[in-house]
Amino acid sequence: MKQSPDILPDDLKKLQVMVLELQHKLAETKAYYEREMGILLEQIKLLRQQMFGRNSEKACALPPNVQIKPLFDMPEPEKLEDEAEEIVVPEHRRKKRGRRPLPKELPRVDVVHDIPEEEKVCSCGCKKKRIGEEVSEQLDIVPAKVRVIRHIRPKYACNNCKCDNTEGSAVAIAPAAPQIIPKSIASPGLLAYILVSKFVDHLPFYRQEKLFERLGVDICRATMSRWAIQAASACQVLLNLLQDELLSGFYVHADETTLQVLAEPGRPPTTRSYMWVFRRGDPDRPILIFRYDETRSSSVASAFLCGFKGYVQTDGYAGYDFLDGLAGVRHMGCMAHARRKFTDVVKAQGKSRSKSGSADVAISYFSKLYAIEKKARQNNCSPDQIYEMRQKKARPILEEFHGWLVKRSQQVPPKSLLGKAISYCLSQWDRLVVYLEDGRLSIDNNAAENAIRPFVLGRKNWLFAGTPEGAEASASLYSLLLTAEANGHEPYSYLRFVFERLPHAAKLAEYEALLPWNIDSKKLATKTIYEGG
Repeated sequence: MKQSPDILPDDLKKLQVMVLELQHKLAETKAYYEREMGILLEQIKLLRQQMFGRNSEKACALPPNVQIKPLFDMPEPEKLEDEAEEIVVPEHRRKKRGRRPLPKELPRVDVVHDIPEEEKVCSCGCKKKRIGEEVSEQLDIVPAKVRVIRHIRPKYACNNCKCDNTEGSAVAIAPAAPQIIPKSIASPGLLAYILVSKFVDHLPFYRQEKLFERLGVDICRATMSRWAIQAASACQVLLNLLQDELLSGFYVHADETTLQVLAEPGRPPTTRSYMWVFRRGDPDRPILIFRYDETRSSSVASAFLCGFKGYVQTDGYAGYDFLDGLAGVRHMGCMAHARRKFTDVVKAQGKSRSKSGSADVAISYFSKLYAIEKKARQNNCSPDQIYEMRQKKARPILEEFHGWLVKRSQQVPPKSLLGKAISYCLSQWDRLVVYLEDGRLSIDNNAAENAIRPFVLGRKNWLFAGTPEGAEASASLYSLLLTAEANGHEPYSYLRFVFERLPHAAKLAEYEALLPWNIDSKKLATKTIYEGG
C-alpha cells in the first residue's frame, strides 16, 4: 500500500527540512501580499486625494524659501534620503495696500452735490467763494440693452418714363450690405456677444436663452447653435491662415482632452471623443488651433503636423510616439508630467510620510531645475543666455538625477507608485532633456495644458456637443478667440471687429489684416460700423 503524502515523515531531519520549506513559502507569500496591499493602499490614498484633496502641486514641493544648494555641495543621493534639511524662513514686512484707483479710460459721469444757495452766504453777509472740492468715485454698470438696427435702402425711379425697359429707367437701390450670416437677424455685435459668452465666459446657450427672455427677446438655443456653426464656417479662411502660420514656426505644443458628442453617426451617445489642441511655441506670435476628432489615434496629430519641421512637445501618451521617427521633427517631453508622478506618491503617503523619502528627493531635483528657469525669467535672459545657463547648471543636475533614478529603479517595486514614477521618468528621459538644446524651448508642456484649460472649464458647464458639426464649430471658435486673447486682444472687441470686416474682405491681404497680430488692440473700433466707427 502506497504511503499518503499527508503523512509526516518519521525522520526528524526530514521533518525539520519540511518545516523550514513551509516557513520559507509562508514568508514569501506574506511578503507578496504585503507588497500588494501596500500598492492598493497607495492607490486608495491617491484616489481620495484626487477626489477630495488639493489639486495644486505646489503643496508637495519644497517651500519657496529653501535655499538651493550648489551642485558641488549636494550630498550623495543615498545621503539625501536620510539627512534632515533645516528650513529657514526669513522675516518679512507686509505693506498695507489701499483701494486701487478705478481705470482712467472708463467714462465718467459727474454728479454734483451742492449746498443750498442760502448756505453760500457767510454770517457776515458776504458770499462765500468756492475754494475746492472733494471727489469720490463709485463704479457703476449699465445692464445689457437690446436694440434693433434698421437697414434702410431708399428706392429711386423716374416718374416721366412710362416704359420700364428703357435704359436708366429701372428702379435704383443701394446693394444690401454683406453680413457674416446672410439674411440673419443677428448683428455682428449680437453674434460676438453670444459666442464670447459661451466660449470665453462658459455660459451655455440654454442659459443665454433665459437671459434674453429677461430682456424681452426670444432667441432659442437651437438658433444660437445654428449661428455658431455658420459663423465658424465664415471664419474658416482665417483659421486656415492661422494653421499655416502655426506650422511655419519651429516649435509646437500638443495636447488633447475628452469630449462627448451625442449624435455621432454609428456611435452611442456615451462614446468618448476628443478635442486636440496645438499651440505655437514662439512667444512673439502665439497661435492656438483646436481640432475635434472621434478618436485619440496618433493619425490625428500626424495629419495635422504633416510637413512640420522643428520641435514638438507633448506628454508621455503613446499616441505621440510616431514623432520619434519623423524626419525633421525633434520630440520633446514634459518635465511637469514627470514631476507629477512623484507628487502623486507624496499625496498617497499622506501627512504621516517621511520628509526625506525617495519621492521628496526626486522633487528636490525638479525644484532645482525649475529654480534655474525661474531665475532666467526674472532676469529677462535672452535665449542664448538661457542656453548657457542650462548647460552650466541644469545639465549636471540632470546627469546626477538620472544616476539616482537608475539606482532607485533596482530597489523599488515596479508596480508601486514610486516604481511607476521612476519607470516613467526613465522611459521619457531622452525627450525630457531635449529642452537643453535651445534657449527658446520650454522645460514643460504647460503652454498646451494652459491652452486647453478654457475648453475644460467650458465643458463642465455645457457638458457635451450635440452634433459633430457643433463640435467642429466649437473647435474653430475656440481657436479664433483664444488666439486673440493670447495676442492681447479683448475677445468681444476682436470678434465683433472681425464679424464686421470679414464680409467685405475679398483679397488675401484683406484677410491677413484681420489676423490678431496685425491689429493694434488699442485701436480696435469702439464704435460699430453702423455708427461710422
